[in-house]
Amino acid sequence: ARRRLRIISGHLRGGPRAPGRGALSPSPCKAQDGSAGPASGSIPKKRQELLKWNGWGYNDSKFIFNKKGQVEFTGKRYRLGGMVLPTFKEWIEKTFGASLEHKTTSRASLNVNDVPPSIVNEEFLQDLKATKISYSQDAEDRVFRAHGHCLHEIFVLREGMFKRIPDIVVWPVCHEDVVKIVELACKHNLCIIPFGGGTSVSSALECPEEEKRTIVSLDTSQMNRILWIDEKNLTACVEAGIVGQDLEKQVFLSGHEPDSMEFSSLGGWVATRASGMKKNIYGNIEDLVNSFNTFSNSSVQRFNFIMTHNERKEEVTCKKFILQNFAQFFFSPEGTLGVVTEVTIKIRPVPEYQKYGSVVFPNFERGVACLREVAKQRCAPASIRLVDNAQFQFGHALKPQVASIFTSFLDGLKKFYITKMKGFILNEIQVVLGQGGTVNSILNSKGRNKDLVNYRGLAAGEDNGQRGYMLTFIIAYLR
Repeated sequence: ARRRLRIISGHLRGGPRAPGRGALSPSPCKAQDGSAGPASGSIPKKRQELLKWNGWGYNDSKFIFNKKGQVEFTGKRYRLGGMVLPTFKEWIEKTFGASLEHKTTSRASLNVNDVPPSIVNEEFLQDLKATKISYSQDAEDRVFRAHGHCLHEIFVLREGMFKRIPDIVVWPVCHEDVVKIVELACKHNLCIIPFGGGTSVSSALECPEEEKRTIVSLDTSQMNRILWIDEKNLTACVEAGIVGQDLEKQVFLSGHEPDSMEFSSLGGWVATRASGMKKNIYGNIEDLVNSFNTFSNSSVQRFNFIMTHNERKEEVTCKKFILQNFAQFFFSPEGTLGVVTEVTIKIRPVPEYQKYGSVVFPNFERGVACLREVAKQRCAPASIRLVDNAQFQFGHALKPQVASIFTSFLDGLKKFYITKMKGFILNEIQVVLGQGGTVNSILNSKGRNKDLVNYRGLAAGEDNGQRGYMLTFIIAYLR
């Protein structure tokens, strides 16, 4: 018992460990290649230069009504960019009974006079300047980090203003900078709210109105380097501020794809216990993490958690039962227990190919039964989801204008075949969308097409599967 307590105490203190134990120690402000400071990422430090200050996503990507009164999606970043959606307006009016003639104009730009004044501890500010860590008290920077993307938060941004927002934004570039900031916060009795990608939908980024102390928004975006990659063991140590799209570009493949992966950060995934679309093969974030560093304001201690168990045989039980269970507290605290600074994740080679598929079912019960069979046979692709009829109709309304009369004729022919020849009712149709490279997938394998017959499933093609996957990233722009 004493021996176990010593082991646990050593982890909590961040004390010395025997060599070869696989412990993750915080990296200095230089990577192995000697580079210092942030890497060049997709999202700039001044995020409002690229992203909307009062909505989701890129400034140049949005749903608008064109001069003909039709819905159009702007920009060139997505497959739907620049395309007209001729039936979407009609679907909105019919489904929600909404009149698009009634409009409320939201504020187009931020009025700095509406922003609450900054409450800054001057002694803290002087100490912060001495560290040479970048910071800002600009209204735009503060407002951008005062919220996540809950509907009520977006509404407040467009119709009013938050009564309390961060007083100062700081940009650490490495673990050591985080240590300095947390120590100063403890010294001067300040509040810290870690800010990763800002895609939170749990209101965790909102500031309490009654808080009188200085609130510091600790933006991790400049901590975005790949510190090292171990190709033999397929692991990589990455700073927590890197966003999903940059992570997938720079390492082999992590396989973690939450709907917000374009903008959300690795540290945010850990702090929210995120789940991804491809969890069937790659797992959720807790399955992908080997270890991570988080720096806490509790006695300013460092916590190192090793999620693997490479120790000698007699130490495995202690590791799994005590340390791993204790580490689970640090998945999903949303910044309340510390700032995640570095994460060691499992990586995989990029798959040889990526294939999409879709299957149409006459009703929800048939779709559920088919997915149960997929689960029973353990033949699911990387991503598979059952789309109910409301989502099916919604996806159909987002279909772009066809390029030719022949294409329109083919679409009509397909609809006739499904409804008249096969007896499907449009208001009851369900769709299964799949993505992956599993040859045994019930969606893609010719040998398993007979299984679809048992559930009256009709293969709807790869293009519809890919469209369904793409719409995952588009629908947030409707907010």
